[in-house]
Amino acid sequence: MPIDYTKRPKAEEPPAGGGKISLTKSAPTVSLTKAASGGKLHVNLNWDARAAAPAPRGLFSKAKAGGGSLDLDLGCLYELTDGRKGVVQALGSSFGSLDSAPYVFLDGDDRSGAVSQGENLYVNLAHLADIRRVLVFAMIYEGAASFDDARGVVTLTPADGPTLEVVLDGAGGRSRMCAIALLQNTGGQLSVTREVNYVQGTQAELDAAYGWGMRWQAGRK
Repeated sequence: MPIDYTKRPKAEEPPAGGGKISLTKSAPTVSLTKAASGGKLHVNLNWDARAAAPAPRGLFSKAKAGGGSLDLDLGCLYELTDGRKGVVQALGSSFGSLDSAPYVFLDGDDRSGAVSQGENLYVNLAHLADIRRVLVFAMIYEGAASFDDARGVVTLTPADGPTLEVVLDGAGGRSRMCAIALLQNTGGQLSVTREVNYVQGTQAELDAAYGWGMRWQAGRK
């Protein structure tokens, strides 16, 4: 059943200055009132490659010499205020762009989790007026049976304000897709809501859960 993303808990104002805020089930939403001032929102995904045992070939996995490495992919669904929709992800080499639509850019693809910087997504907040919503997600491409093995952590760092942290906790079961955070532009104000919603299936099922309404086909990277 589609989720009504308009019905969200009231966003709280983050404390002044820097620091870190953990988005939790009890306090899932923060309003970044200074986001309209521009700059980049840096979204980072990191995980513990050593935590996961090799998993059998699965929905997103592929044969790989010396297999057993854990590959999580960071990406997002986006919707612009002019109605355009799409996906930014390594699959299909849809890395996006910062200076033109969709104003979201995925910086490379960490295939192992061994890169200390993890995977990084950037949102150009100078174009916040052009962005309606962005759903940040992660998916298991290969190397783990569940997000429970990955110990994933996502941080969202604006140019001005505190870093937001989302821990991919809870029981992921056999889900290989996780909606992490929903960014929404409401009247020029950016809110960030923790989701950590494990979805059975692919991007198509994620799309259906959040009412994005796009058509999907298989992709490779």
